[in-house]
Amino acid sequence: MQFDRFIALGDSMTEGMTDEIIDGNFRGWADRVADVLADENPNFTYANLAIRGKLLRQVVEEQIPVALKFVEGKNTLVSFHAGANDVLRPNYKPEISLAQYERGVKTLTDAGATVILFTVVDKVDGKGKTADLWHQRFSAFNENVRAVAKKHPVILFEAKDAEFLNDRRFLAFDRLHMNSEGHRRLAQAVLAGLDKPHDKNWRDPLPPVKKKNKIVSTVITFAWMITFVLPWIWRRIRGKSSGDGRSGKYESPIRWPK
Repeated sequence: MQFDRFIALGDSMTEGMTDEIIDGNFRGWADRVADVLADENPNFTYANLAIRGKLLRQVVEEQIPVALKFVEGKNTLVSFHAGANDVLRPNYKPEISLAQYERGVKTLTDAGATVILFTVVDKVDGKGKTADLWHQRFSAFNENVRAVAKKHPVILFEAKDAEFLNDRRFLAFDRLHMNSEGHRRLAQAVLAGLDKPHDKNWRDPLPPVKKKNKIVSTVITFAWMITFVLPWIWRRIRGKSSGDGRSGKYESPIRWPK
C-alpha cells in the first residue's frame, strides 16, 4: 500500500530521542520512515505529535484527537506507542493504563487509519528486585499490546523479533533512549514490516567487544546516575515531566521532506 500521510504519536521514543539533531529537533526513527514513504509519493505529508515524558492518558487525550482531524482512511499511517512512562512510575496502575491503551487503539482503527503498535524490550541486564520488577511490568505491558493487536486491525512490531534492541550499544548515554544507529535500525524494522524498501541487514548483530575495565565502568555508571537518574527522581518528586511546556515537532501534516 502507498501511504499519503504518516502521523506519529507517543513519547520520547517517537519524538526521536536521542538521535542526531536536525534543525533543532531529534531526527528519530519516525522521520526516517517518513523519508522512505515520501520517496513513493510526491504528495506525501507527515506529522509528529510525540512529546517526551508523556503518559499514556496524555497521548490518548491530547494527541489522538488532533490526529483524527488528519486521518483520511487506510492510506493514513498512524504509529501509536505510549505507556512505557506509566510503567516506570512507582504508582503504576496497569488496569487503568491498559484500558486507556485499548481505547486509544480502537479510536484510531475506527477512524479507518492503518495503525502500527509496538511491544518493548522487557528484560534488562543484571539481577535483583529492579530487574525483576522491570521484567514483570513490561512483560505484562507487552501481553496487553499483543491482546489488543489481536482484537483490532493493526500492524504489530514485536521487539522480541529485533534482537539488536537487547544490545546496549544501541542506546545513548542515558541508557534509556536509542542512539542514531538504534533509531536507524528501528526505522528499517518498521519499513520491513510495512513491506517497504529497507536495509535487509537491520537484524545483524554488532561485533563483540571487550568488557570495560571495572573502574571505568564504575565511573561511567556514577556519571550516568548524576546526569540522568538524579534529575529524573527530582522531577518525579516535584511532579514535573521532561515534556512540560513542549509541543510536537510537526503538529499538523507538512509536505515531506521539508
